[in-house]
Amino acid sequence: MSGPPRGYEVSPWKLRWRTLDVSALKRTESTFALSNGHIGFRGSLEEGEPRGLPGTYLNGFFERRPLPYAEAGYGYPEDGQTVVNVTDGKIIRLLVEDEPLDMRYGSAPFHTRELDFRSGTLRRRTDWESPTGRRVRIRCERLVSFTQRAVAALRYEVEPLDGRMQLVVQSDLLANEAIEPESDDPRVAAILQAPLVADFAAAVDYSAVLSHHTRRSGLRMAAGMDHEIETPDGVRTKIEADGDLARLTVAVEVPEGQRFAVTKYVAYGWSGQRSTSALCSQVEAALAGARRTTWQGLLDEQRAYLDDFWASADVEIEGDAELQQAVRFALFHVLQAGARGETRAIPAKGLTGPGYDGHAFWDTESFVLPVLTYTVPAAARSALMWRYATLDKARARAAQLGQNGAAFPWRSINGEECSGYWPAGTAAFHINADIADATARYLAATKDEEFEANYGLELLVATARLWMSLGHHDPHAGFRIDGVTGPDEYTAVVDNNVFTNLMAQKNLREAGIRCERLPRVARELDVDEEEIAAWLDAADRMVIPYDKTLQVHPQAEDFTSHAHWDFAGTPPENYPLLLHYPYFDLYRKQVVKQADLMLAMHLRGDAFTPEQKARNVDYYEALTVRDSSLSASTQAVLAAEVGHLDLAYDYLAEAALADLHDTQHDVHNGLHIASLAGAWIGTVAGFGGMRDHGGNLTFTPRLPPELAAITFRMCFTGSQIRVAIHPEEATYSLLGGPSIEIGHHGEPLILTPDAPVTRPIPPTPRRTPPEQPPGRAPFRRKPVLPR
Repeated sequence: MSGPPRGYEVSPWKLRWRTLDVSALKRTESTFALSNGHIGFRGSLEEGEPRGLPGTYLNGFFERRPLPYAEAGYGYPEDGQTVVNVTDGKIIRLLVEDEPLDMRYGSAPFHTRELDFRSGTLRRRTDWESPTGRRVRIRCERLVSFTQRAVAALRYEVEPLDGRMQLVVQSDLLANEAIEPESDDPRVAAILQAPLVADFAAAVDYSAVLSHHTRRSGLRMAAGMDHEIETPDGVRTKIEADGDLARLTVAVEVPEGQRFAVTKYVAYGWSGQRSTSALCSQVEAALAGARRTTWQGLLDEQRAYLDDFWASADVEIEGDAELQQAVRFALFHVLQAGARGETRAIPAKGLTGPGYDGHAFWDTESFVLPVLTYTVPAAARSALMWRYATLDKARARAAQLGQNGAAFPWRSINGEECSGYWPAGTAAFHINADIADATARYLAATKDEEFEANYGLELLVATARLWMSLGHHDPHAGFRIDGVTGPDEYTAVVDNNVFTNLMAQKNLREAGIRCERLPRVARELDVDEEEIAAWLDAADRMVIPYDKTLQVHPQAEDFTSHAHWDFAGTPPENYPLLLHYPYFDLYRKQVVKQADLMLAMHLRGDAFTPEQKARNVDYYEALTVRDSSLSASTQAVLAAEVGHLDLAYDYLAEAALADLHDTQHDVHNGLHIASLAGAWIGTVAGFGGMRDHGGNLTFTPRLPPELAAITFRMCFTGSQIRVAIHPEEATYSLLGGPSIEIGHHGEPLILTPDAPVTRPIPPTPRRTPPEQPPGRAPFRRKPVLPR
């Protein structure tokens, strides 16, 4: 698969776009989005128009909508949930004399926007000439604060370039922005066209507050703005607020060579229980705090927060400047998705767009949380706390399905199931083991005993109980889990999916072992010795299918006996397959949408021998079409592990550049946060060979020939580690924290603060490169160096 031409300048710490391309606005609004996990601003222009897809989001704030069914069935969810585009506080309109600045009119001899990964801000400079020849220079910078969760801020400067000039600025809070509906369901379109009902509006001096509620979900929100105005001359202002609009209007005359500046502070709050007046008070308090901090203070706090983040998370790549940029871009957006969610979900698109209706899926736990666990563990803890907070809903869903324990939703915003297609939703029970895996990984990597005792063990117990009711003992085979769907959505409702069974096995063992270690907590959860013994016995007897003839693991029982998909007869334009072929045909063929068995070999690599991994990679590479952005990073990890370093490099680039190259043609709806997380996974777990089986941290680093070096940082059990990989050796350094034991290609090492440890890298095994389905091989990566 080839990548489209790039539109971004290659730079190690910034994403920069020069000139205005109106047709690319939807795409750049996603890549230039700012968020802190609580508030999300799409990267739309300050003037509000032209625009691609406006978007301001609050994590967890949604509207209910009916789910359409041709034929309903027992256990089908009745309502869906869709993220709401809330009150937009980004808008600052400018009139030059009497002409509105609109980038579609006049000319812009200079226009650039850049997202700075170190400052955490989006900057813009525009030189604009109006249709009648008046020239001004605009400088803007905006941030969504990592340190003050409810606050965002913008600074907008205007400099006349043609003598003294009258300028008028209109700073808005605007609710219910008109958006062209993308859904074909008119009921959904009607709900989302004007989802907010006005409750309150007030304005005084330079500040205003608007409050709204949703019609069906019953959620309330408030948005407020306040301003600081810097002008060399007299100024006239007017402020008003009513219904869906609050506006501060500022009129001023500015001499040539001087600037007029507006600093705008914006604050948000929402709740399903608190009153309108309480939310308005919360917003006013947040604005007061931001004003006291000042614009410069917010910038300083943002930079300090990111300095700490990069000290623990940075990845340096020598030999491919574009890949270096892409990996830092990816890390920055993963941080933005989860930094301040604070017991809210991490949606698949983060807060960068409305894709997937703003839902969170299993990829949060299996892709995003590993990154956060080893870089910002507090954010991983917070995401797991959201799952814990929804345990009652998961238990109710399990009971509805006739199961014990907890059945977490396939897709959701508030913890209720929102998937209307049960073969790929409800039947994908592996999400429960994915949550357990993320919990166990976090506990092993942090030794967070308070979380384990008060929250983590209960998550492990509730999910373990599901497997005991969902599975059963076959006296001739072992413990079976039948009628489920694994990660590969082209193979549904199967028996003994290897990924599901191996992850359930780990879930059962973790629950049993940790209950034995914490008997008091186990008793409080009504766990006795008999139940623990049953978990451990089921884990020991778990069925793991293996095809002795082919000497590979079938993805699920009998998978390798299915007919092969006719790849040679599938035209390139018919990918992704789900848009051109019926699911019943996909379900009965050997064709893989996304890495399934290979993901099992990554997350449960301790259950496979090296020879089995190599054979499985060869077999499944020929079947995997990567119709999902989740696939490439996992394939990068396994290709690197078995020795296909060139192929791993290609897959890493595909995962890291998926959004910057818009390879899925859907970046306008938001970024693929899990694929971005996969950029880190493909680098650290792929070429770094990082594994954490059983809480033991090990590395098997190897470099592809295209790269000169990879250096990455990570956290583990309170220690900060730096790993520098070169073609023939790797160096491990302890940057902070207590001494730690790690492994290098099977050799135990002790890292101490005294000195780095350097070890040679053994030769890469020689293997014949595997083949992919015709036309589905990854684009052969050629390193991109700085211009």
